[in-house]
Amino acid sequence: MSTTLVEIAKQAGVSRSTVSRVINNHPNVDQATRARVRLVAESLNYQPNIAARGLAVGRTRILGLAIPMVVSALFSDPYFPILIQGITSMCNVMDHSVMLWLTEPEYERRMVRQILGGGMIDGVIIASALMNDPILDALDKRGLPFVLIGRHIAGDSVSYVDVDNKNASQEMVAYLLRLGNRRVATITGPRNMGAGLDRFEGYTAALHDRRIPFDPDLVVEGDFTEEGGYRAMQRLLPLGPDAVFAASDIMAVGAMHAIHEAGLRVPEDMAVTGFDDIPLAARTNPPLTTVRQPIQRLGATAAETLIDLIDHPGTQPHRVLLTTELIIRASCGAALRR
Repeated sequence: MSTTLVEIAKQAGVSRSTVSRVINNHPNVDQATRARVRLVAESLNYQPNIAARGLAVGRTRILGLAIPMVVSALFSDPYFPILIQGITSMCNVMDHSVMLWLTEPEYERRMVRQILGGGMIDGVIIASALMNDPILDALDKRGLPFVLIGRHIAGDSVSYVDVDNKNASQEMVAYLLRLGNRRVATITGPRNMGAGLDRFEGYTAALHDRRIPFDPDLVVEGDFTEEGGYRAMQRLLPLGPDAVFAASDIMAVGAMHAIHEAGLRVPEDMAVTGFDDIPLAARTNPPLTTVRQPIQRLGATAAETLIDLIDHPGTQPHRVLLTTELIIRASCGAALRR
């Protein structure tokens, strides 16, 4: 049987209301009484009822994390475990917990009902949302605080944490062009997702700056999976690109598999670059040139931003952009140009 506030009050020699104030960190309790109550609570191994406590104070100190995508893709891409680690680490520091929602797209409506109807969370972090994702409209109408990881087209009214995907991708493609490549292909992310769209726009901007004609045949839309990168590269190989920019490292890994399978070499026959700098990027054969984004810090910043929005309702939307870095490794062929 669980310990009650009445039992703690009896052993500490105080009223039940005093115990409640101590448990809920109410300021109007003297330090000696507070210490005595906490000592008794610890000796009785008291565990507060989070749901009841949330109802009493209007806060549960639980954040929802919603990732509305195919679950198999989630666990095959190292990006997401690193992101989740950043979110949970910040929540631990700020005395919050995380409730994770994973769902296939066809069951997303059910997930929305669970998030909005459970009453167990103070706000939601959403990663990898599509532009027309119904969860965004539902959260906005309900008034539940939320933060996106990734820019959204409604950026002026929605809080988000992201990197400058367009400029980072433009820098990467410009680097490939400076190395002498002229038929630079790209495997994009989904272009109904902010990151996919922005990285594609960075690709086209780099071509425009170098006066390289845009060839739509050298663009294949991927899905941020290794299999998607592999299939996209198979479509590009007959067109003879001399370089390819994949909009994620995991797609670049798939592309390299397709290139090697065709009897070609990276980078001698084709340069390959990616985006993210997941741990695997340094261990591919050859090591992958990529854009490093601070994945763990994206998650931590999203959690910190959401907690700030919860603590200060009515404030303006928060929009945070973190910096990226170009990481040059062997797959781009820079050493061959020296």
